Amino acid sequence: MNKNKRLLFTALLIIGLSIVYFEFIKKDVKVIHPLTQSWEIAVPHQEIPDGLTSLSAKQCGACHVQHYDEWKKSTHAHAWNDLQFQSELKKESSPFLCINCHIPLQNQQEYLIKGLEDGNIYKPVKEINPYFDKALQSEGITCAGCHVRNNTIIGSTGSKLAPHVVKVDKLYLSETLCISCHNANAVITPTLACSFETGDEWKAGPFFGKKNCLDCHMPETYRSIVTGMPKTKSRFHSFAGSGIPKFDTISTDRLESLEFKYSRIGTFYQISDSLKFTLGLTNVHAGHRVPTGDPERFIEIEIILKDTSGQIVSMTQERIGEQWEWYPKVKKISDNNLNPGESRIFSLQHRLAIKGQYQLEVMVSKHRLTPETADYNDLGSNYPLCIIVYEQNFEFEVCDI
Repeated sequence: MNKNKRLLFTALLIIGLSIVYFEFIKKDVKVIHPLTQSWEIAVPHQEIPDGLTSLSAKQCGACHVQHYDEWKKSTHAHAWNDLQFQSELKKESSPFLCINCHIPLQNQQEYLIKGLEDGNIYKPVKEINPYFDKALQSEGITCAGCHVRNNTIIGSTGSKLAPHVVKVDKLYLSETLCISCHNANAVITPTLACSFETGDEWKAGPFFGKKNCLDCHMPETYRSIVTGMPKTKSRFHSFAGSGIPKFDTISTDRLESLEFKYSRIGTFYQISDSLKFTLGLTNVHAGHRVPTGDPERFIEIEIILKDTSGQIVSMTQERIGEQWEWYPKVKKISDNNLNPGESRIFSLQHRLAIKGQYQLEVMVSKHRLTPETADYNDLGSNYPLCIIVYEQNFEFEVCDI
């Protein structure tokens, strides 16, 4: 082989190896996609505003005693350490973004998410957060989560007597802030969906433009915002909702959206008479559907007729809520939630064939999730699953003709 041929062969070999090398490198290159959805992004790091030494709710509570006491018993205060949420986080199907509503401040998050590898939400590009505050994380949706932005305290009123500056911004502290979390509605992956549509339900309901989230869940009051200071307009901070507590030792204020009407029954009946009982439920007070939010919530209605021995002789059992299929592809199977203003009638009818004393038991309960789901998530026996919101007992006698 002459010199020219050797040079040509060498050049072609180098070109060939270069092509193979760069093709290999190309396949190994990771394309980082930026975060674009609002629910993918935490509230950016907040410096401690002038006049404070911490972002903690406990420090806020040193002056705002009543607000702090109300917040402590709210579900917001337990948004992070809730057993159900922590169980969901441990699942392989749980992506990083779920924490952004439960601990919204970047200060509360252990990692900074810089983007998504190849756009995959299960491959976030992480960096250690040098300003991570574990104590603040445990406070869940804490005071600063709503009231601190751009390193400034935001309030609905201000005072020259306060040790810190307050930027008054009622528009920011309106229902739009609530909806930023309570209207997370998106299919994230084929087997994972957020289905929180409370904001959309309110916008489509009869109270839109008349009442908003704050009117019911943070009603106005007139009190001293700080002990010893003059009274002024304020709002309650217990964020009353369905009333199902996160822990058996923590109670929450409850808003009852339903009104109940039942038919009267007699004290005495004759054999062969037919007992007819109806219970009516109306979603009178909520500007959204009931239940709303978490698709696992449901309402159960039970009307039970028992004979003299306490045996059940007739029963009506109904459920109001959504049914979902999560695998192999997420989809809503059914939905019979109550619309605002909607009424529904539940009834029991039974022919009374045997004399004796009878008892009719009526109960309506609100449920966070089923016992089967609680067992699957290993939530323990003390985790509150439901509360009773309506209960009536009637006694009557059936006599010979």
